[in-house]
Amino acid sequence: MPESVPVRCPACRREHVYTAPAYPCACGTPAAPRLDRVAAPVVAGHRTWGDEWIDAVCAVCGRLNHWPRPELGCPCGTVLRIPVLETHPDPAGARAQPSPAHAEPGAAHPEPRARPESLDPAPSRRAFQPHAVRTARDAVTATALYLRWLGYGDIRRADQRPVNGIGLAARGLLAQVDPTARPAAPRDVECLWLTAMTESADCVHFSLAGYTDAARACADSLGVPLFVLDLAGVPQPVNDPADALNTDGAPQPGRRARRG
Repeated sequence: MPESVPVRCPACRREHVYTAPAYPCACGTPAAPRLDRVAAPVVAGHRTWGDEWIDAVCAVCGRLNHWPRPELGCPCGTVLRIPVLETHPDPAGARAQPSPAHAEPGAAHPEPRARPESLDPAPSRRAFQPHAVRTARDAVTATALYLRWLGYGDIRRADQRPVNGIGLAARGLLAQVDPTARPAAPRDVECLWLTAMTESADCVHFSLAGYTDAARACADSLGVPLFVLDLAGVPQPVNDPADALNTDGAPQPGRRARRG
């Protein structure tokens, strides 16, 4: 089973419980990264694509997998990097493991855990299937999949390009995806909100690097949902409007989204 560890945000001192997401190996075995229970989490500051991935060896087939480094988006806007115990190939150890063909009936290809429990869907929605983020295009793909999971249709590139990031549009919604390594600023939120107002649409912002305190305050005053998109492709709500959107899904036709 995936490990869970207590995590305290060094910025706001909030307590969290982080559960490592499981990813399926090519052999069909789900596995989660091993979390370091001793080391403290660190704030994700300067980000590079090469540093955002860890090596993990499948205990059954011995294959070396590259998975997103575990991260947690705190509601204060801080992105925390969760320490892990990285593993390396051990052919002898891998051969000692039982192969799927000799496992107990029904255990050869167990269902992988699709995403952390924080994104449990409403009973009418299936589990969200994330798309791992390695590039800016992956970030847009993961966001589009999430919006479709919420119930939005006709997802496409927005007609107006935002000042920063990439714009997506759906029926009644404008979304902005910021795949850069800098936290989103108040201007990003304000421009998105103003553009959505001119189109009589709701709006939502996704960021890989989190948000400044001023951006959080601006979004709260305007009712703009903010999400931190982790490298597993799972959007994490960081304010009340985002929590409401994640819980309620897309509003019914003719209704605007609930504001926080």
